[in-house]
Amino acid sequence: MISKVVFDTNVLISATLWDNSVAQKFLFRCIMENIQIFSSKKIIEEYEKVLARDFDYKEEEIGEIIGRILQVVKIVTPKIKVDAVKEDPDDNKIIECALESNAEYIISYDKHLLKLKEYKRIKIVRPEEL
Repeated sequence: MISKVVFDTNVLISATLWDNSVAQKFLFRCIMENIQIFSSKKIIEEYEKVLARDFDYKEEEIGEIIGRILQVVKIVTPKIKVDAVKEDPDDNKIIECALESNAEYIISYDKHLLKLKEYKRIKIVRPEEL
């Protein structure tokens, strides 16, 4: 039984912008089954940047979207820094969040994270795998 997960930024995008995506269905499953979804300030900031840069959302729209996300995710402040993702160090924030929240899974579409498969007993999988 899954109880704690961290969504990578790309999964958050897919879950919140594309209706009926696998990521969105997994998000709804998490909500229905009381699976805790964790995030961090850095992940949310990256999500905001992507919404503005890649999807041309305005500041007010982004604020509304973030407000909805914050209703279903719990924000943690990672205390431990890791250097696990050599090819893309920016991805380390996802692992740091998972460590801080004692998550069992990182849900991601990121090739650098998926390549790791697991980090300190935290499994790294695509939403399709769950």
